[in-house]
Amino acid sequence: MFKWLLLFAGAGLFYLWIKGKKQAKLNAENSRKPNKNEPEQPTAPEAMVQCQYCKVHLPKSEVLTCDDRFYCSKEHLQTLDSEGWIGDARWRISPNQDVRPENVAPDLVVIHHISLPPGEFRNQASSQHIVDFFQNKLDPSAHPYFTEIADQKVSSHFLIARSGELIQFVSTHNKAWHAGVSSFLGREKCNDFSIGIEMEGDGDSPFEAAQYQVLSNLIQKLAATYPHLQFAGHSDIAPDRKTDPGMYFDWKKFQKETGISSEKLPFGLRSR
Repeated sequence: MFKWLLLFAGAGLFYLWIKGKKQAKLNAENSRKPNKNEPEQPTAPEAMVQCQYCKVHLPKSEVLTCDDRFYCSKEHLQTLDSEGWIGDARWRISPNQDVRPENVAPDLVVIHHISLPPGEFRNQASSQHIVDFFQNKLDPSAHPYFTEIADQKVSSHFLIARSGELIQFVSTHNKAWHAGVSSFLGREKCNDFSIGIEMEGDGDSPFEAAQYQVLSNLIQKLAATYPHLQFAGHSDIAPDRKTDPGMYFDWKKFQKETGISSEKLPFGLRSR
């Protein structure tokens, strides 16, 4: 009799174990199914951002980004905007700038070269020193040459690094401090009516193909807003003081890649 009681007890426990497993499986399946009687949890709305160029608002997942700015299209990203800034450039605003004289728009592009320290770009990436220089952040202790120039207050509208990276420091609406004492075809104070473009390099080395390509693209964007631009080197407007962009700047290549007419290059295509 005792054996039968043990048998029935064991069978009961086995039944309860099987039933518990079935109930656990059923509960797991039900937990994966939405409960029609419970309200759905609302999803967080997607962040909206504004196109830097046209100011339209779009979901963040649908925009293009550059340097923490947002653009609704590739066209707007690659255009000079109404405030005088190129969308696909890095913006590093320089304090060294002024407003242009009233009713004066730029009609001259001045091409320069710069290297900090001189010639150092051959050995290492050094364009950040130029950025620091134009923002008055250059560390005089970082190189002996920097002690000579650390107190200078200069800038340019654009810098094209050896890698082809484009950096903008000043809106084209404003004056950058790049030309100094200068004269273009009898007009003095070239900063008032010019746009300065620095090519990272020196007078002893050819410029990179990537730099010419970026320069060509930049000129096309500028010309769309300023159709009467002419072009010169720093040595053309300050011949007694300056030699840049130097003998290694290829004016023929520049004209070919930009499609600029010879009339807009009053100093010709010879190397100088």
